Amino acid sequence: MDASAKLYLRPLHTRLAEALADTPVVALLGPRQCGKSTLAQLGSPGRNYVSFDDETLLRTARDDPAGFVATLPDPVTLYEVQRVPELFRAIKLSVDRDRRPGRFLLTGSADLLLLPRLSESLAGRIEILSLHPLTEAEKNRAPGAFLATLLAGGLKREIKGESRPASPTLAERLVAGGYPEPLTRAPDRARPWHRAYLRTLVERDVQDIARVKDATVVARLLELLALRTAELLNASHLSQDLGLDRQTVENYLAILERLFLVRRLPAWHRNEAKRLIKTPKIHLLDSGLAASLAGLTAADWNTRRERFGHLLESFVVQQLVAQASWTDSDLRFCHYRDKDQVEVGLVITRGRQTWGVEVKASATVHESDGAGLRRLADQCGKDFKGGILFHSGTSTLPLADPRFLAVPLEKLWTL
Repeated sequence: MDASAKLYLRPLHTRLAEALADTPVVALLGPRQCGKSTLAQLGSPGRNYVSFDDETLLRTARDDPAGFVATLPDPVTLYEVQRVPELFRAIKLSVDRDRRPGRFLLTGSADLLLLPRLSESLAGRIEILSLHPLTEAEKNRAPGAFLATLLAGGLKREIKGESRPASPTLAERLVAGGYPEPLTRAPDRARPWHRAYLRTLVERDVQDIARVKDATVVARLLELLALRTAELLNASHLSQDLGLDRQTVENYLAILERLFLVRRLPAWHRNEAKRLIKTPKIHLLDSGLAASLAGLTAADWNTRRERFGHLLESFVVQQLVAQASWTDSDLRFCHYRDKDQVEVGLVITRGRQTWGVEVKASATVHESDGAGLRRLADQCGKDFKGGILFHSGTSTLPLADPRFLAVPLEKLWTL
């Protein structure tokens, strides 16, 4: 495959250009190897580049942050800036002297605002953009307009008739994931890449953002979470399985969140204060990494359907959260579960407006599948704007409640 064939249209490039046009510092954050460097170079050509994966530059920047920033060319892109949190104060001083937009483009493989050693947040001077692993829409060279259409209330108008079965299959999409590099390999070569990727994170990135005695335990925790993706987070069970105290497990979970490997999806409640104390769900961001760590292959689709059902829910959450990065950054994502254990896998809110999304691995849809959406709609009242039941079939079907629609999963990447 030639280099041009590996490039994908990233809808976030428009927001990146807008941010660089009016903001002195722009941070492009996302997991390692998700395409940040490529987007930075294509989205803002003509800049100077400095990478802190270069150990000599890293030491120089750490030893003399102010002197290092003073000698940087302008404009400049700084790669893997989470490795040098000491730079942020020097960048702030430089920007306060010269607030021209687009001076600094920072890329990072960790959430800068959650770094324990960060002494300066650059508030009022920085815009932060999130780049995710490739969505199925991006892989399909499609605009990724499903979420925008849902929010605009145009889904019923836009989706008509029957769809043709998509290729690759849904199971193949799940185990492939969204990291660009494994997509250039044969399916059986993706797992070694995922294992090497995790090893790099353990050996370098974990130690860059936290002081951990044995970083391999963080990797073991991620493997356990891969087997429990889309389940309620139970830190006590995890601590028992790992032989660690609960606080240590919580600290390691925070590390995985900072590295954009897992997401805690908070519980939805009409009372926003109660959302903070209800149990979140845990999701791995990339279904391909989760599948590799859980030992799943596309051939397991029929024999390990329950496990694939959990993986599919995490996959859908990730697709929609990623689409939100270029559609509406004010959206919030939760899950719903009440005292009767009636659930909705994903709740999307914008202010008080609320949408529900359920996910089925089956191609057959029953009215009972909408029970969670009905319960959520009753809780929301007039604030409820619609419900989607994703399924693996090819037909768009209205449910008995006119607010709900059963939609093929493939619409996530073909609409």
